[in-house]
Amino acid sequence: MTENAIRPSHPRRYALRTVIALIAVVAVLIGAAFATTALLRIPAPPTLLNLMVDPPSTQGALFESRMVAASATPRPLPVAARPLPDRVPWKGRHVSVAEFLGTTHTNSFLVLRGGALTHEWYRDGVTATTRQSSWSVVKSIVSLLTGRAIDAGKLREDDRLVDILPRLATGGAYDRVTIRDLLDMASGVDVDENYNKYMPLTGTARMYLTEDLDGFVREHRGLRFDPGTAGQYRSVDTQLLGMALAKVEGMPLGEVLRRDIWGPIGAQDDALWNLDRAGGQEKGFCCLNATARDFAKIGQLVLDGGRAGEAQIVPPAWIERIRTPAPHQVGDWRYGAQWWHPTGGDGADLTAVGVYGQYVYVDPPSGTVIVKLSDHGTSQDEQETVEVFRTIARG
Repeated sequence: MTENAIRPSHPRRYALRTVIALIAVVAVLIGAAFATTALLRIPAPPTLLNLMVDPPSTQGALFESRMVAASATPRPLPVAARPLPDRVPWKGRHVSVAEFLGTTHTNSFLVLRGGALTHEWYRDGVTATTRQSSWSVVKSIVSLLTGRAIDAGKLREDDRLVDILPRLATGGAYDRVTIRDLLDMASGVDVDENYNKYMPLTGTARMYLTEDLDGFVREHRGLRFDPGTAGQYRSVDTQLLGMALAKVEGMPLGEVLRRDIWGPIGAQDDALWNLDRAGGQEKGFCCLNATARDFAKIGQLVLDGGRAGEAQIVPPAWIERIRTPAPHQVGDWRYGAQWWHPTGGDGADLTAVGVYGQYVYVDPPSGTVIVKLSDHGTSQDEQETVEVFRTIARG
């Protein structure tokens, strides 16, 4: 066989070897990625990829969860339609409510007045039975559960965290953190409030991903300031609060919620509370996936002084506690027992707030509750959004 006869086979052999080598490299990289995520105790690469592209409202489906069963005696919200204002204030202009909802990437928008549903709107693809992530709105629900435990004598605001969870004791200043400090975001525990999806291995982003919340809080016991001396919003405070609450109740947070609030308020739909891993514990700082109507019932519970129907669900003293701002301001707004007190207005309103535009807003003077669930910016336009709520509530 001549030289010319064998030459054409060389490129094919080279191409085949190249493809095989590339496949091997890709396989090694994929294996390394899976091994790394397993070592770091965070979700596998496919889940991490979905977290990069899925809207925040639907990310709860990517994690393990515990079901919070609907009430055995669900109570649908009564309906009494009432028009909204034609225009609302928005960044120096007055716009239609439809433009406001579109601009802020809203998925669900509900208004209750006097306990009746006066306005209900969903974007295309979302319905009254669609579960959406609460993000940090659930912090305010953990507060209500804590108030019940305190009223029952299972917990005191002066209790030290390490007396309830002795495995966290350090022998140092961390051991002085109290339940009150955690409630008012005054613990000083040093975990950055980082939501950057491109920096997922630090701060709150890492706490969101970890499959070992016990290990995470043990590894993060440094302080930025002495407990109780300042206020600084930190999701880790609510995680620690939820862990303490589960310990004194002797059951997972999801079960506490079902027994103490979800059932008694007549929740119509099952909710899902995301866990750190299968059979693990709730992410107490975020991620209760529920319908807008059932979130509205939480707001109505607060508006009604802790009552649902004929039953006193949350003690009146605790409703007064969350309506009273703590001594230390947290960010631009006042804060008290895991509820926000926005600046401006007459100081009578309060709200639960979650990243990406989640709100359960309560305005006692007008008897109004507003729920807004969104896929908006990280912590974007919060003051402007509350001004819209105030216009609707007092309009």
